[in-house]
Amino acid sequence: MVVRTDLALELKEDLDHQYGMEGIHMRTRVDADNHIKETRIMIENEKGSKQLGKPIGTYITLECSDMQENDKGYHEEMSEALAEQLNLLLPNKKRVLVAGLGNRNVTPDALGPYVIEHLFITSHLRKHGYYKKARDIRGVAPGVMAQTGMETSQILRGIIKETKPEVLIAIDALSARSSNRLNSTIQICDTGIQPGAGIGNHREGMNIETMGIPVIAIGVPTVIGVSTIIYDALEPFVGQEAISEEERHHFAYEMVNTPFAKMFVTPKNIDEAVKRISFTISEGINQWIIGKEA
Repeated sequence: MVVRTDLALELKEDLDHQYGMEGIHMRTRVDADNHIKETRIMIENEKGSKQLGKPIGTYITLECSDMQENDKGYHEEMSEALAEQLNLLLPNKKRVLVAGLGNRNVTPDALGPYVIEHLFITSHLRKHGYYKKARDIRGVAPGVMAQTGMETSQILRGIIKETKPEVLIAIDALSARSSNRLNSTIQICDTGIQPGAGIGNHREGMNIETMGIPVIAIGVPTVIGVSTIIYDALEPFVGQEAISEEERHHFAYEMVNTPFAKMFVTPKNIDEAVKRISFTISEGINQWIIGKEA
C-alpha cells in the first residue's frame, strides 16, 4: 500500500475512482452554522468490505477545519455532534468500559490516555447513590506492549471479564491520507479497531469477536506518512505532460521501499492540538454519559 490511512472516508474517496459503490452506501450532511460535515458510510456486504478493506458496519466521519484552531470553548459543537452519534449508536447501553489506547509518552499517540484523564467516571459514584440516571462508566489507559509486555486486547479482556460492561469504547490516534484532515476529523465506527494498522504496526484487533462485546472505536488522525505526502505533492503535475498517473504511482511505490516508508510526520503544534482535541472528545462522551435526563 503506497498510501496508508485509517479513515474509511478516504478509502471510499479512492474507491469511487476505481470500482464504484456496490455494497457501500454513503450519506453526507452539512451543519453550515457550525461548519461540521458528517459523512456516514455503510458497508453492507462482503463485496463492499473487500473493496474498501474494512469490516461490514457503519463508519461516521465528523469533519471541521475549525478544530485545527485554538478555541476557548474547546469546540463544543463537535462535542455535541459526537454525543449525538453515540446516542444513535448506543441508545440503550448503560454499563460501559472506555479504553484510551496509545502511549502517553509519545505525543501523537497520546490522544486516548488524555481522553481518559478528562472523562467523567461514574461507576464508583453510582455505588454510593450518586448520578443514578447517568451511565455506569469505567475508564482505563492500558498502555502499549512496549510498556506492559502484553497485548492491549489481553488486558482489556481481563477487565471485561471482571467488570462485565455491555460495550467497549476504544479511543485511539489514527493516520490520514490528507494533511487537511489531521487534527480536524473524528471517526466513529461500530466495527472495532485494529491498533497500529495505519502505520503498519498491526496488533491484535478489538472487535465483538475478540472482546465478546460490541466495540465502538473513536479516533482522530494525528499523523501522515511521508510516502503519502510525496504522492499528494505530485498531483499538480499529473496530466500536464510533466508526469503521468502511472509514473506518479510508480514513484510513490519506489519510496515505500526506502527508509522513508517507515516515517510518519505530525503538525508542529501537536502537543497543544492533542490536549485540546482530547478534551473535545471527552466532553462529547461526558454529555452522552450524563444524558438529558440525568
